[in-house]
Amino acid sequence: MEPLLNVMTLLPWIDWAAIVVFFGGWAGYAWFARHRAATRPSILATTNRIRRDWMLQTTWRDARVIDGVVIQNLSTSPSFFASTTILIIGGLLATLGTSDKATELVKEIPFAMRTSALVFDLKLLLMLVVFVYAFFRFTWSMRQYTFGALLIASAPEAEQFEAMGAEAEARRQAFADKAGRVVGLAAETFNDGLRAYYFSFSAIGWFFSPVVFMVSTLGVIYILYQREFRSEVLEILNA
Repeated sequence: MEPLLNVMTLLPWIDWAAIVVFFGGWAGYAWFARHRAATRPSILATTNRIRRDWMLQTTWRDARVIDGVVIQNLSTSPSFFASTTILIIGGLLATLGTSDKATELVKEIPFAMRTSALVFDLKLLLMLVVFVYAFFRFTWSMRQYTFGALLIASAPEAEQFEAMGAEAEARRQAFADKAGRVVGLAAETFNDGLRAYYFSFSAIGWFFSPVVFMVSTLGVIYILYQREFRSEVLEILNA
């Protein structure tokens, strides 16, 4: 109990409140977005439907070169972000090793909050946690796109589907459901990584003050909601 109390005294109560708002808002919005999509289409849910239609269309093509090219192009985005995230993590680890100098540099920033080197390290650790999480989501997305490519490559050719007779349509639908879901999971995982990047910007607000930290967290949630549920591109996709 005493070690816990010692940890709690490292930061003022408003900083702990800001951390709770940050993680609670992040997890809460992720839960909300997943369940809200059941009643109001989101960007992710709408594009998942399109991915399923794409996989169904694949079963009618004799040559699936275009499908392989699309899968490869889709996997380049998580690959790029994973590589970038590694560089950011390396930079944060390097900064942790020179936190005294970094603290003095931050003090020169207007409106930045003056803190001890230990508290500054805690803020860097928060950023590190965010980007480590993002790295794992991006790399898992890359692997899932690979699984989707394997499903497309292993799918029966159009003539083989036709040879199945009465079962042809059921087999096409079953393939579209499975392959579409795998590719959709890759997109969802990539979306989780992007969401971490968004929340990393709100974490930067902690270097200024816990109030800025909380306000920026709420601002990121608002931006995410507007883009996922009320964007113009969503209206076009659902038109």
